[in-house]
Amino acid sequence: MSVRQILTSLVLSALLCAASSLAQAQSAAPKGAKDAAKPAAAAKSAAKPEAAAAAAAGGAEPTLIGQFGTWGAYTATPNGKKVCFALAKPSSSKTNPPNRPRDPAYAFVSTRPAEKVTNEVSIMIGYALKPGSESSLEVGGASYAMYTQGDGLWIKNAAEEERMVDAMRKAADVTVKGVSAKGTETTDTFSLKGLSQALDKLAQDCRR
Repeated sequence: MSVRQILTSLVLSALLCAASSLAQAQSAAPKGAKDAAKPAAAAKSAAKPEAAAAAAAGGAEPTLIGQFGTWGAYTATPNGKKVCFALAKPSSSKTNPPNRPRDPAYAFVSTRPAEKVTNEVSIMIGYALKPGSESSLEVGGASYAMYTQGDGLWIKNAAEEERMVDAMRKAADVTVKGVSAKGTETTDTFSLKGLSQALDKLAQDCRR
């Protein structure tokens, strides 16, 4: 199967996932979660950052506008609406019990000007999360509760997101913990080297 066919398949699976979970998500989802669910679900089996980026862009061709440390800065224009996002893979991943199989994990920080969404953090965790479970994101000595849907995580209290992003700009790394539908506990650590520069680059580009 070609890369383009794989990406098309990913986007179609994302649309199906978003449609099936929309009813449950409407009452509980935080800011932008219904839209963020699509890139997270679409990227769930993407083995490379480029594939995850294409899925996150809603099937539109993403453009890498800069690589800053571990973070790539991308832009895309699906359906004529500009989307900007930073993307990174974890620097380390652990499961308990150990060595449980899972798909690649990715962290996204997205800006969607048409929806007035800026620096929305989402994590594509690489497996189906335990229904109704909460996960956590730890950065700068603070822990933030994360809302779970499918294989995606978003901050539970959207009012804390700006403070969390500020902490991510200053810290060395961020740790994300979750529990799979099968009860496996995971801990992913993402290096934050280059995130601040990537977000600054996207802020400039998303104004255009």
